[in-house]
Amino acid sequence: MGQADMAIPPISDSNRLLVPMNATCSLITTCVLLSAGMPPISQCFFSSYELDLQKNRELSDPVLLIRQRAVKALCDYLHDHEHIAESINEGVISSLDKLLSDPDIPCRAYATECFVVLCQHELGRVAFLENNILSSFFKLIKLTEVDIVRLNAHKAIELLSTSPDGADQIVEHGYIPLLIDCARDEVVEIKLIVMDTLNRCLSANTSKGLDAHGVGLFTALLGHENAEVRSRASQNILRLCVDPVGKQKVLEDETIPALIGILTGDSDKAMASAAGALAFICTTTHGRYTALNAGAIPYLLKLVDHSNSRVRVNALKVITCLSETPEGRRILLDHLDVITPHEHDQNAAVAKHAKIAVSVITWKP
Repeated sequence: MGQADMAIPPISDSNRLLVPMNATCSLITTCVLLSAGMPPISQCFFSSYELDLQKNRELSDPVLLIRQRAVKALCDYLHDHEHIAESINEGVISSLDKLLSDPDIPCRAYATECFVVLCQHELGRVAFLENNILSSFFKLIKLTEVDIVRLNAHKAIELLSTSPDGADQIVEHGYIPLLIDCARDEVVEIKLIVMDTLNRCLSANTSKGLDAHGVGLFTALLGHENAEVRSRASQNILRLCVDPVGKQKVLEDETIPALIGILTGDSDKAMASAAGALAFICTTTHGRYTALNAGAIPYLLKLVDHSNSRVRVNALKVITCLSETPEGRRILLDHLDVITPHEHDQNAAVAKHAKIAVSVITWKP
């Protein structure tokens, strides 16, 4: 690229914003960036981003157009995974951290997209934690921020949660109450990402989710119109029910009838997750009798013949728990013909749990 091509045009209303990002962020990205008034430009500022100290300095340049073009070029550069280690070594993490507080929306949007790419790699996640970027991200996921920045920030946090250290740090930085609020208030696309993050974080620490009234929220989300939301709500209830306090809380919040409602007919994933949550809840006597009184057995018996093996396994687990009560055993003795064929199920896990269920149902003192 020649010197003439590299000349920086003067900033004006027609060229002060960059073309929208090439991130795959669905309609939210398009709508938000168009509303920000970002006109297209005919050519890129850099044909390639050769990482050096000068380019890194441009990320903090006082001239808006230079910052925009530098972070856009860096974002494109990072999409080649071979550039991740080099970029981290050159210190771009701290430069991007500063851009997270930039008053310009495209600068913040591109900076968060850079962190999405970085957090797809172990090196990037480690650098993210070592530079304490979580402290800067806290304000980016609040509803006062624009959609595209929130979406990118949540994507980066969700990727960070895939590592045990990342999930622990998210909890320690006090994110759980805010993420619970986001799961309640966000648009569906972001809500799903948030619930995936919570699922991993609650595996590491259930108490924070219980303290933030997570059971009540996820119980309400079991009635959401989106099947993916209902499925993730069931998964998060399952995580919270690992804790004895969570098992008691679901009884207080009438979660069991809502979970049984999912069993009456939903997506395979939602029904499997709901049955899995019930299996944890029904490990307590109170939980078993609540499920029995809510009429769970007929729906569970139908799921024993379901085509999805995960649904069959989890349904059999709940049936086994319910058969530990005299009332449940009496009912299930009349339906052994539904369960016994699955002792020879082609799926080993299904066959195993069918045998366990039959042995408990037919047990005699």
